[in-house]
Amino acid sequence: MENQDNAGYDSTGRRENYENNPKGETWNTSLRPQENKKVLAGVLAILLGGFGVHKFILGYTQEGIIQLVITVVTCGIGSIIGLIEGIIYLTKSDEEFYQTYQVGKRGWF
Repeated sequence: MENQDNAGYDSTGRRENYENNPKGETWNTSLRPQENKKVLAGVLAILLGGFGVHKFILGYTQEGIIQLVITVVTCGIGSIIGLIEGIIYLTKSDEEFYQTYQVGKRGWF
């Protein structure tokens, strides 16, 4: 007999949503209320990192402006920071990226 406290949860501890998924399949439902911007931020950091575009995408306006100023002051050499951040973003797992940069709001590296 299933415990009342665990009613509505599958064997992995995920809440089953029978209204949207009448078969009770939870393997293909997202548990995150917000999308993960890992690939977009990573590619933009590699391609346009000097302009801080990846920072603006993640919602870090102040860090994006700082990145832009660093690139202008160093005549483009500061864009290496964007390249490094793009590689870091793309090598993290989806969950690790989400927790670090979207939930934890870590602005640099």
